[in-house]
Amino acid sequence: MAELLRNPSLLQKCRQELLQTIGTQQTNPLKESDVHSLPYLQAIVKETLRLHPPVPLLLPYKARNDIELLDFTIPKDTRVLVNAWGIGRDAEYWDNPTSFVPERFLDCGVDYKGRDFEYIPFGAGRRICPGIPLATRMVHLMVGSIVQAFDWKLLEEMRSGELDMEEQFGVTLKKAVPLLAIYWNECQTKLKYVVNMSGKQQGRWQQENQTTELKFGPIPELRGTSSNKQFIKGAV
Repeated sequence: MAELLRNPSLLQKCRQELLQTIGTQQTNPLKESDVHSLPYLQAIVKETLRLHPPVPLLLPYKARNDIELLDFTIPKDTRVLVNAWGIGRDAEYWDNPTSFVPERFLDCGVDYKGRDFEYIPFGAGRRICPGIPLATRMVHLMVGSIVQAFDWKLLEEMRSGELDMEEQFGVTLKKAVPLLAIYWNECQTKLKYVVNMSGKQQGRWQQENQTTELKFGPIPELRGTSSNKQFIKGAV
């Protein structure tokens, strides 16, 4: 979502694909069986995994024997870390490697199933991540569902070019500065909600000139029709 909000034209392109192919969230919510018909959403997920692999150094390997590899000698019992983050940003294999360009994966045979060694966000070989099927299903459904259901934008005081994309390295990779974004659905209500995508800080409801502070949890009483209130509870 940070990359999409940083590139509003790509976000709109993804939403148009969802609305034109599937329909609105109210009439036809995104299902797992729909994902195969959404190539641009799939390309967005692949590009995100290239730039921001969930496990940047994969799991450690250990050499069973002395081995020669690309003129390097790896002694027995050496612990080997594979830099999937660096491989995904290698200019030898990728054009504009630091740019978020989902189109590079359209009509492209490169996949994350471990057969293309320039793109291994889940590893490769016998130790490839066994959770790939679940992970990819969930990511497509989560991103597709929130893009299908709502319009999104950054806070009024924040420009897309100023969005801090610094990452915090560890066993897993995460955004160093939590993403703050506004979502709304003009068809249902004029209410907007400022949401912290990490779920750790406070958000706030905005309606007309009023702002109500809250922590994630109970929904405050809001002026409006009962149908709007029901929609808002379901959305949150």
